[in-house]
Amino acid sequence: MSVTLAAAGALVLTLAVSPWWWCAAGPLLALTALGAWDLVQTRHSVLRNYPLLGHLRFLMEKLRPEMQQYFVERNYDGRPFDRDVRSIVYERAKGVDAEEPFGTERDVYADGYEFLVPSMRPVKVPEEVPTVRVGGPDCTAPYDMALLNVSAMSFGSLSSHAILALNRGAALGGFAHDTGEGGLSEYHLRGGGDLIWEIGTGYFGCRSPEGRFDGREFADKAALPEVKCVSLKLSQGAKPGIGGVLPGAKVNAEIARARDVPEGETVVSPPYHQVFTTPRELVKFLALMRELAGGKPTGFKLCVGSRRQFLAVCKAMLAEGVTPDFIVVDGAEGGTGAAPLEFADHLGMPLTEGLITVRNALVGTGLKDRVRIGASGKVATGSDIVKRLIQGADYTNAARAMMFAVGCIQAQRCHTNTCPVGVTTQDPRRVRALDVTDKSARVHRFQQATVKSAVQIMAAMGVRDPADLTTGMLVRRLDPTTVTPYAELYEWLAPGELLRQPPASWDADWRAADPDTFA
Repeated sequence: MSVTLAAAGALVLTLAVSPWWWCAAGPLLALTALGAWDLVQTRHSVLRNYPLLGHLRFLMEKLRPEMQQYFVERNYDGRPFDRDVRSIVYERAKGVDAEEPFGTERDVYADGYEFLVPSMRPVKVPEEVPTVRVGGPDCTAPYDMALLNVSAMSFGSLSSHAILALNRGAALGGFAHDTGEGGLSEYHLRGGGDLIWEIGTGYFGCRSPEGRFDGREFADKAALPEVKCVSLKLSQGAKPGIGGVLPGAKVNAEIARARDVPEGETVVSPPYHQVFTTPRELVKFLALMRELAGGKPTGFKLCVGSRRQFLAVCKAMLAEGVTPDFIVVDGAEGGTGAAPLEFADHLGMPLTEGLITVRNALVGTGLKDRVRIGASGKVATGSDIVKRLIQGADYTNAARAMMFAVGCIQAQRCHTNTCPVGVTTQDPRRVRALDVTDKSARVHRFQQATVKSAVQIMAAMGVRDPADLTTGMLVRRLDPTTVTPYAELYEWLAPGELLRQPPASWDADWRAADPDTFA
């Protein structure tokens, strides 16, 4: 005890003689206090056994994603987007030629590797970039959709500057911008870009005080000239079958105004719609939406789960004589926001299977001529576009690639409100870092260069019109000695085949599909 008092007295005397000793003593005292706290706290066992040193574990764990991305992972094995894909988006957004010297780094002999089939007689690249006319027989205001568009991302999940940059980029390039289910905000409307207004289970922007669909408000907003199409969201790739919660702390005045909800109150999006409970009611509601929208193209988006349920919707279309003008298939690999890990990893069909299922169902029921198919889910390059067109899509949408174009660095902090580049945050200081003028030009350049790449690839395959692509033009390696074209790898139904004589592999689902129940 006397030794401790003597040491303390010596320390006080030393500090009194020269205050510069505080430079060393201050940090040492702080570390001593932290070590003492580590020994008595009960939350972390590692700190009790390794006071002070145990904090290095938490520091390294926090730095791990950045260390992995910048110093460990190779160009082609990062997740969810590898360095090669991110780089090609960044370079195209900047207007730099995205070329690779010295050959591919991909293992072209790996199981699952896919390649497109070039022609021995390539054709000239068309001067005009092809578009897709969206609008069935019941549509009075068809829309010419670009081959690549901005996929659904809401104001609230994305910042005001990010939304505005995306919309201005769409206006510059003449492609469409899906609003996401968070309502029509002023930032969607201010940029002058063509909009696909998406309505989700919360009916944000067209809801009553009780949270039900408000047809009058929907009609008023759907009549806006910026709104070219309207879409009903059934589910999304990242979290099919689950709703969402927006904490009241994030519901500021702008978000509340866009969503028709009280400011500062927590907003709940249920996992199911109130406007329909059966496939037949869904089809009838789509017809009502199109009528309220003045005949503008009307469709729905889903992450495909049950083939039988989708066939039930097709049967409802046949029974009612009503079809959507478009269906957007969202792959389970998609997702710009946060989702429970189990949902993101294990629910819903990946885009390839989802696309082929929807394509076959519509072709097999003789409805494909009335409905255009959009594809969303990790579309980032020209080859991605061409692959999805071969698999059954008429056009594609991109979300995360467009986020890269406005500056996203894949920090994966989208749900924390601490996005380091101002894309997925409502923090005014962070949002301010995103320059709208620069980023809107980047979005335009990226979309333009990516579609140009897709058209060049098709020309190399001997195709000028996307409608001429065939399932034999995409090949997958199954093992070191076997490669198989999609024409043989998957089953492809002929027009009206389900109505005439369903193949054995579809017969049970087709017979069980009921237009009056999703059960």
